[in-house]
Amino acid sequence: MKYFFSLLILSLMLFSCATKDEQKKLEKQNYQQQKESLLDREKKSPKEFLSITGKENRNFWGQTVYRGVIHNDATVCSYKNVRVKLLYYKTDGTLVTNHEEQFDETVKPGDDIEFKAKYKTPRGTDSVVASIMSAVAEK
Repeated sequence: MKYFFSLLILSLMLFSCATKDEQKKLEKQNYQQQKESLLDREKKSPKEFLSITGKENRNFWGQTVYRGVIHNDATVCSYKNVRVKLLYYKTDGTLVTNHEEQFDETVKPGDDIEFKAKYKTPRGTDSVVASIMSAVAEK
């Protein structure tokens, strides 16, 4: 009887160790699958994960200067060739002109890139609205 309990305890210990190893393997596999599905999602919709902020001012030569920051909220995917559209408006809300910029720098997950765009715009240009048009995903 004494040997039976010893054998039972020993087998339970071995069984529990094997289960923990199997659990670790399963967790690792699940993590990899989640990471891969997240990567696919981030690759398909870069505009969802990229954001842009900035300020504009007029310089001495009459150019409208826009200083902006592109931020990558993705956790796995990096982006390059980010295309930005800049819309220039008058004080009354009328669209004056627009310009497009492309930045070849790679924006890594969680990182920012800063940029500056200068354009000669008509008098009365009051504000600039910037938006992300597209980007190329890279791993």
